[in-house]
Amino acid sequence: MKYFPVFQSLALLAAMLPSVASAQAPESVIVVEAYSGKILIAGNAAARRPIASLTKIATAIVTVDWATATGTDLGTTMITAPDTITLVGGPNPMNLQPGDQLTLRDALYSALLGSDNLAALVIADHVGREINTRRGKTGDPVATFVGEMNQLAKALGMSQTHFANPHGLDRPDAKAYSTAADVARLSVYAMKKNAINFIVRQKERQVSVSSAAGKRGYRVKNTNELVGEPGILGLKTGTTNAAGPCVSICMDREPLVRLKPDGTKGATPRRLIVVVLNNPDRFNRARGLIGQGWEVYDPWLASGAPVENREREILSLPTPQ
Repeated sequence: MKYFPVFQSLALLAAMLPSVASAQAPESVIVVEAYSGKILIAGNAAARRPIASLTKIATAIVTVDWATATGTDLGTTMITAPDTITLVGGPNPMNLQPGDQLTLRDALYSALLGSDNLAALVIADHVGREINTRRGKTGDPVATFVGEMNQLAKALGMSQTHFANPHGLDRPDAKAYSTAADVARLSVYAMKKNAINFIVRQKERQVSVSSAAGKRGYRVKNTNELVGEPGILGLKTGTTNAAGPCVSICMDREPLVRLKPDGTKGATPRRLIVVVLNNPDRFNRARGLIGQGWEVYDPWLASGAPVENREREILSLPTPQ
């Protein structure tokens, strides 16, 4: 796994059109067609703000990319809860205690579906420790992991993003922020990962934790209310006092099959990424934006997908190496 910085301009994102109504100014939203990068709707999309547990999208990407690069099996690799989980605070749905063990895959399920902050920290501790070992370094493994998250952000052109921890909880001594546009970039890349794509579309998942007292089970329910609706592949929710209710949604439609001039058929894949930050009715807001997004995309595609100003109309979507 190696991320190379990619610098892309975001200067014009604040002026992207069409915009949302002024009454919705406190929120940030963006709707992007993932394959073309076409910006369909944007409002306040370049404003820096906390993104709560949408942070865990980056946590999952770094983990999956690391596992792929090292040949690590997510389903059989056991990870151990460090003593530092007692410092995370907040809900502890699996009742994780220092020394408890679970598979890397089950930890990802709990982090992505249940937004489990402790599971995210356990993942970061394990992967960061492994990265340190392979590099012959010592130090805080979670800090190493967060460093990889920020390298990922640079590689994706997320120039308005800084991660401070793997879970997204607000911390007064460590400011973290992103934008709706940067979360869209992150979401597009995440949904290219088969492991993440599969996990986030599940409505619930049974996971297990092992301790000295034996094995215990826990059923994780997806916090994303849109999962199960037609075309929705899911992605991630997040809420903190600073960030407000947030959600990133991925929706697919059947590829559009058209006849080419040479008589052959061509298929155009269609996928929307919808990001809503700081809206108390985030799920209904996302539903509405999905419909509006397709209403903009369909005639744009039918007219030949014209682009007059690429910086204004297309969200840059670099692919990290």
